[in-house]
Amino acid sequence: MSILASRLSAIKPSPTIAVTTKANELRAAGQDVIGLGAGEPDFDTPDTIKAAAKAAMDRGETKYTPVAGTMALRKAIVEKFKADNGLTYTPEQITVGCGGKQVLYNAIMATVEPGDEVIIPAPYWVSYPDITLLAGGTPVVVACPEETGFKLRAEDLEAAITPKTKWVILNSPNNPTGAAYTADELKALTDVLMRHPHVWVMSDDMYEHLVYDGFVFATPAQVEPGLFDRTLTCNGVSKAYSMTGWRVGYAGGPIELIKAINKIQSQSSTHTSSISQAAALEALTGPQDCIPERNAVFKQRRDMVVGLLNACPGISCRTPEGAFYVYPSCAGVIGKTAPDGRKIETDGDFVTALLELQNVACVQGEAFGLSPYFRISYATSNENLEKACARIKALCESLT
Repeated sequence: MSILASRLSAIKPSPTIAVTTKANELRAAGQDVIGLGAGEPDFDTPDTIKAAAKAAMDRGETKYTPVAGTMALRKAIVEKFKADNGLTYTPEQITVGCGGKQVLYNAIMATVEPGDEVIIPAPYWVSYPDITLLAGGTPVVVACPEETGFKLRAEDLEAAITPKTKWVILNSPNNPTGAAYTADELKALTDVLMRHPHVWVMSDDMYEHLVYDGFVFATPAQVEPGLFDRTLTCNGVSKAYSMTGWRVGYAGGPIELIKAINKIQSQSSTHTSSISQAAALEALTGPQDCIPERNAVFKQRRDMVVGLLNACPGISCRTPEGAFYVYPSCAGVIGKTAPDGRKIETDGDFVTALLELQNVACVQGEAFGLSPYFRISYATSNENLEKACARIKALCESLT
C-alpha cells in the first residue's frame, strides 16, 4: 500500500518550474540552453530594498512575527491599496504570505469544499486548477480565445456560473498571455457577478505595475464597490520589485476570510521571513523609480520579441498589454515534420523539439489550458531573446 495520499493523483508538478529545472540541468551539463520559461524578472532587487533588509537584521528583527505579517507592513499595504486602487482596508483585513501563491492557496483551502466550483478563465496560471483540486473543488475552465484578446467575456462568465460556484479567479495582467482588462471590460464582468451574490471574486493582481502603452490598470472591487465584501484582492512584491526569491505576497479582503486564511497559515508556514517583510516594507514605501525604468526595458523587449516571432513561418504573436510574457500561436506548424523525423502534432511536441533540437526552453500552451500556443518569458537579456528567436525561426524553417 502506498504511503501517498490519493489526492496527489489529481494534480501534477508545476510545468513552468519543471521547464526551468530542465533548462538549468542541461545548462549545467554544458549545453547552450536559453531558458525562456521562468516567470521572474532578470533584474536584481533594488539596492534600497536590500539595504532595508540588512538594516532589519542589524536591528535584530530576526524573530517570529504575527501570522498575518508585521503591523508596519500591513499598514503599508493598506496605504498601497488606497493610493493605487482606491480600496479602503484596515490592517486586520490584510494578510501576508510566503509569496502570492501561498495567499491564493490559503484562501482556496479555507473556503472550498468537495463539490464547490471555481471558475478559471483559460489561458490560466498553471497553479489555479491544481490548488482547487487539492482542496477537493472542481475547476470550471472557461476558454478565452485569442479572438477575444484572451479575455473572459461577460456572456461566457454568466454561462459558467452555477449554484455550486464558489469563486471566479481573475488575473490581470495575465500569466501566460500578458492580456489585461480595461475598467470597462471588468465592469461587464462585475455586472454579471452582482447578479450572483453567492460567487466570490479572487483578483490576482501580481502584474499590476507591469503595463505598457499607457494602459490604465483596474481591479474588480475598484470598478464595482458592491463586490468589495466578497472580493479577495491579491498582490505581492515579486514581479514589480524583482523580489521573487524573497517570497512575499499579500491580500486584502473581508475580516472573516482573512482570519480563515491566517488560521490555515498558522498551521503551515506561520509567516514569511521577518527579513523579507522588512524588505517588502521598503519596496512599498521607498523609491518607486525602478518600476518605470524597468518597464521601459520590458516594453522594448516585448516589441522586439513580437516582431521577431511574427517573422517565423507558422508562428503568430499578439502584442500583450502587460506582464513580461508573450503567448504565440504555433498553429501553423502543427502537422509538420522536423528534420529528425519527429512529427509536430501538439504544442507540447513543438516546445520539446525547440528544447532538444535548438536548445530553447519554453512552456507549452497545454499547461495553461489553451492550445496550440506556447509561452515565452521575455524577462531576459536582449542578446538571449534575439538568439532564442533566431533558433525558433530556424526550427520553423526546417519543418516540412
